[in-house]
Amino acid sequence: MQGAQHAKRSPAGDGPFVALMDDLASNELPKHYVRPPFPSLHPRLGNSEWDLRRLSDMWRFTLLWTLIMYALFHLGAASIALVMQIGKRRANWRYLWMVPLLYLAMAGVEALLAGSIVGLIVGAVYIAGHYPMSPWIPFFWGWINVLVLVVSSFSIQGGL
Repeated sequence: MQGAQHAKRSPAGDGPFVALMDDLASNELPKHYVRPPFPSLHPRLGNSEWDLRRLSDMWRFTLLWTLIMYALFHLGAASIALVMQIGKRRANWRYLWMVPLLYLAMAGVEALLAGSIVGLIVGAVYIAGHYPMSPWIPFFWGWINVLVLVVSSFSIQGGL
């Protein structure tokens, strides 16, 4: 019975792991808690009204920020690739419209993996420590994810 209870889906529609973590943290949620609207980057830190308290919220905010950052950086790289083709043969332009689409598809897959893994790990740490998460934390982790991607794209001796 215990396993069946934890295998249920959370109200947000996330998987069983997120539902389990939400169940573990639910006894400490204030009765008036509602998920803050995305992006909720308020200037005052420590405002408990806007803090994230459920793992599903922490994961969702981290995933969304990572998706946004990856999409912006991949579109920037695709734009540079298109600008480099100015003045080249006209036949090349027949296929170049696919470059931004392919870059966005790759950004989505990479961000889904990186944002989900980081969001769940960081969220689980906050839940285990019984701390609410400021919405700025997922924003910074979105930047960290994309900067790790940029640094790891260089072939550096002894790099990542």
